[in-house]
Amino acid sequence: MGLALSIHTLFAAIWVGGMFFAYVCLRPTLAGIDAKTRTTLWAQVLHRFFGYVFLSAALLLGTGLHMIRSLGGMAHVGPHVHIMLTLGLVMMLLALHVYFAPLKRLKRAVIAGDVAEAGRRVGQIRIFVGINLLLGLIVIVVASGGRYFFSGFAGV
Repeated sequence: MGLALSIHTLFAAIWVGGMFFAYVCLRPTLAGIDAKTRTTLWAQVLHRFFGYVFLSAALLLGTGLHMIRSLGGMAHVGPHVHIMLTLGLVMMLLALHVYFAPLKRLKRAVIAGDVAEAGRRVGQIRIFVGINLLLGLIVIVVASGGRYFFSGFAGV
């Protein structure tokens, strides 16, 4: 259980930390750069980042389900685990959407030299990353404090 929890925590930090860095640090810094360079950079950064997102999602799901099973299943874990799992699955679905829709279109627009379209796709991705970042931060709060927030429930 200790190894699963360590891997789970590490890859949650990688995914949510990566989104925080991109949204809060990188995005405002790139605002002053010309649109063609900015959209090309975003396409390359996001392509690289999504390798870590998919690795993180797979490990988070695998270790999370392993820990739930080790604790006796969903009927034996607290509400905070149900919330974590639900929000985590929503985050994974949003990440898949971004990768297979707006990011794919961003890459096509960059290759075609369509800076306006690439800019629209970066804006669309920004919205989804903002939503996923918010969900990820909520998951961290629930994961770290949930057993105390819901201490009156059985199985906590």
